[in-house]
Amino acid sequence: MTVDDEELRLTIYRSFADTGHAPRLLEDDATRAALHRLAAARHVVLDENSRIVMAHPFASIPLGFAVMGRETLWWGGCAWDSFAVPHLVDREPEVLVSTQCPACAAPSAWVVGRDAPPAEGQIAHFLTPVAHMWDDVVHTCEHQRIFCDERCVDAWLTDTQHDKGYVMDLATLWRLARGWYAGRLDHGYERRDPSSAAAYFAEVGLTGPFWGLPSSTT
Repeated sequence: MTVDDEELRLTIYRSFADTGHAPRLLEDDATRAALHRLAAARHVVLDENSRIVMAHPFASIPLGFAVMGRETLWWGGCAWDSFAVPHLVDREPEVLVSTQCPACAAPSAWVVGRDAPPAEGQIAHFLTPVAHMWDDVVHTCEHQRIFCDERCVDAWLTDTQHDKGYVMDLATLWRLARGWYAGRLDHGYERRDPSSAAAYFAEVGLTGPFWGLPSSTT
């Protein structure tokens, strides 16, 4: 028995999109091997028992965000992924994204749609530079969070003894999420190569070595 990797990828992604959960898959050697090939190609993230943890922008475990549509409730893998859901799932033109500030635990929620970013003044902080995001992708996603403001970011960095990563406003986060996963629910989807990813980052307004880009000169 063989398993078609692309058909399996689509089964996984469409199950997450439709239900908020990973599909029930056969626990045989062929399926397990196909899952590991998808993980090696960075289409899914598996745990030590070959269970699906993430199929970006969807997650099977809580990582700080809940994303509620009219029909489906998802775990958001991170700030980036949570803002991406309404751009990817056609039947959900807007969703309610909720989280807590990692520093002060203040709750926040935004209606995130396709037409314009939320107008609120919170900020997103990404800890891990793009060149190392897949070194430990769960750790990376756990640390792409939304804070009340710069003071909360600085307090959290002091408390956790992390170095500062990249800070962006919610409008930039929304632009980053808007087109990043375009086509992921379709047959034949291919991940961006480093050069096209860098071009996308620059197009949405990101700058500097954190994103593999030149520093802003403005």
